[in-house]
Amino acid sequence: MEFIPVAPLSFLVVLSTVLLSSSSSPANNFTIAKPGCPDHCGDVSIPFPFGIGEGCYLDQNSNFRLDCKSSGPNLQRSPFEVTNISLEGQFRTSNYVGYDCYDKHNRSLKFNSPWFSLGVPYIFNSTANKFTVIGCDSYAFVKGTSDSREYSTGCTAMCNYKDDVEDGACSGIGCCQTSIPSGAWLINVSLSSYYNHSFVWSFNPCTFAFVVEDDAFQFFADNITNLERVEALPVIVDWVIAYENCSEAKINKSSYACGLNSECYDAKGALGYRCRCNQGYEGNPYLGCQDIDECGNPYQCGKYSVCTNKEGSFECNCIKGYYKDNDGDGRCVADSKKNNWPIILGVGLSGGAVSLLIFSFCFYSEWIKRKEKKTREEFFKNNGGIILQQKLSTTAQGGGTRIFTHEELQKATNDFDKSQIIGRGGFGTVFKGELMDKKVVAIKKSRGVNERQVDQFINEVMLLTHINSRYVVKLLGCCLETEVPLLVYEYIDNGTLFEHLHNRLKSSKLSWSIRLRIASEIAGVLSYLHSIASPPIIHRDIKSANILLDKNYAAKVSDFGTSRLILADDDQVATMVQGTLGYLDPEYMQTGLLTEKSDVYSFGIVLIELLTGKKVLEAEKFLSNQFLASLKENNLARMLDNNISCPENIEQLNEVAMIAKRCISVRGEDRPCMRDVERELVLLAAKAKEISIEVFEIDSSKNKALLGMHSIEYGICEDSASTGQYSASHFTTQQPLLDTIISSGR
Repeated sequence: MEFIPVAPLSFLVVLSTVLLSSSSSPANNFTIAKPGCPDHCGDVSIPFPFGIGEGCYLDQNSNFRLDCKSSGPNLQRSPFEVTNISLEGQFRTSNYVGYDCYDKHNRSLKFNSPWFSLGVPYIFNSTANKFTVIGCDSYAFVKGTSDSREYSTGCTAMCNYKDDVEDGACSGIGCCQTSIPSGAWLINVSLSSYYNHSFVWSFNPCTFAFVVEDDAFQFFADNITNLERVEALPVIVDWVIAYENCSEAKINKSSYACGLNSECYDAKGALGYRCRCNQGYEGNPYLGCQDIDECGNPYQCGKYSVCTNKEGSFECNCIKGYYKDNDGDGRCVADSKKNNWPIILGVGLSGGAVSLLIFSFCFYSEWIKRKEKKTREEFFKNNGGIILQQKLSTTAQGGGTRIFTHEELQKATNDFDKSQIIGRGGFGTVFKGELMDKKVVAIKKSRGVNERQVDQFINEVMLLTHINSRYVVKLLGCCLETEVPLLVYEYIDNGTLFEHLHNRLKSSKLSWSIRLRIASEIAGVLSYLHSIASPPIIHRDIKSANILLDKNYAAKVSDFGTSRLILADDDQVATMVQGTLGYLDPEYMQTGLLTEKSDVYSFGIVLIELLTGKKVLEAEKFLSNQFLASLKENNLARMLDNNISCPENIEQLNEVAMIAKRCISVRGEDRPCMRDVERELVLLAAKAKEISIEVFEIDSSKNKALLGMHSIEYGICEDSASTGQYSASHFTTQQPLLDTIISSGR
């Protein structure tokens, strides 16, 4: 059975070997369907609890009833076709491809926004499927329902020329992929274009988007033009018996689905259970499992013993003239009264063979060690290790940067164990590690290996050796002994600005003065990069997810992998568009010309996040457009975060909103430089501290007892965001600034 009727498409490989455990009849001919019921529909096996016809399926609201049509089996209560049903809890079906196509005059030709609803007891497998968007002027979202909650996710695919698109690369250039949420039973694909494909129409007139089985899809550059002929693609669906867990099902024996010699287990990622055969048994656990004849394996028992099969197990007994060595490992040994010289000879020969084997193993192990050492040396050389080592040892720019060995970082991360992962992204994975000196570090490991990523690695190392700012995440060193180089950073333990702004509990602790200080610190870093660093640096990916916060909420700018140096006499750089949707400078996205004002635009979006507490892209709407609309309507208040929207802050909130508005001007020449933005924000941040102290002085002059009432009157709008109260130590640390205010006659 084919999912795609058009044969020439090379990107799809339908895996006939997936779900082999029950896609065909078992080798030992165990029954898979109820007696008297069909066990196949065409080439597809139909194992119980699924069935065709009355009495042939598990009676759970007809969830497992199938119809057999000429094209293949269909679930009775759903219109979709089913193939490769697995007793391990999966089946494969197909899903339509969404598209949005334009003619050469930028007019919409055809549009399809497919949706797919499963319902109880089926969900889309969140690891086996991926949401995929293909095109060069394209973005799409997949929305739906998961665990009684609405969800929405999506991604963007962009390119300027067809030659930019590479086979097998699905990371944003012509193709992008993202995961779908766990527990999703409904998906709805919506898709669109930024410029109606007007700049890329000659080679890519359409946007395509779909949910597809990850292992069955491989991207090829030609897919940006040939997907119009595709109707549907395979997806993997998980199924469970019922919406109750294993322990609940056992209590309700009348509906318990597991048969004889089987047991239930809770399904991962879904509310429900499945059944499996007990150890020593095989077959269909929903019909009852049968004993395995373990003695069919001639090596089941040792030498001089015979195997006897038992229900659910087996037993090994010594043959005549031998007995079990109870003092040893239970092997059968010869009776000492018998002539055992053949055994002695055999033992001697075996000993010699074992010695030879041990010698060979030691020789092989030594050879492997030398080969690994040579490989590490080759990686070190290919990754520019010798040149980088010379530069770090002969220049002052290297500072404390050092070159780590792979063995050091293996020990620090417990051999890069999954439990040490603290972050993932398009670049790869970040691990938490502890060095021999007990210093905790963050280790960045790229996802793949190609020349561009190695260039980005070297670019990030060289850039960070030029940067000297306490508000930039410090690079401690790197490792060049692996195929993909590793970067070692200081560990920042308080998460990202994104996490704090978009988490209800954490955002309530971010007072206006803290947010204003964070904004001024980020602006200071960008001002340093653009005006003081020599040569100047464009960060290229400023966003709240790349701003880390320490325990004192001080900002730390990170991720310089895509940053660029601005050489003398260059005020702009022609480069492939890279960045994050929502933060990308529209002028840069349209022209491909990168300037310092591209960072200014991204910073303006971060400022809006700090003001509103909203995500930059939500429900297919850009935060920047909503923000500008609120300013045009003179209704900024509806956009502001409730945590900071207080009468005492309103003047400063308006001032910062005006700064943000200038930063996100459509034309780069209309945006301010970061040096001016930093100066304005620093002055506002200092003023925020003065206002906080003046309020304290007025209240304390009236009644000292009012010190404990700030949590009621001002809430989290003041500096004491976590409690809403001031302590004596807080007042003491601010006294010099208060003296300055008083002496100036304020």
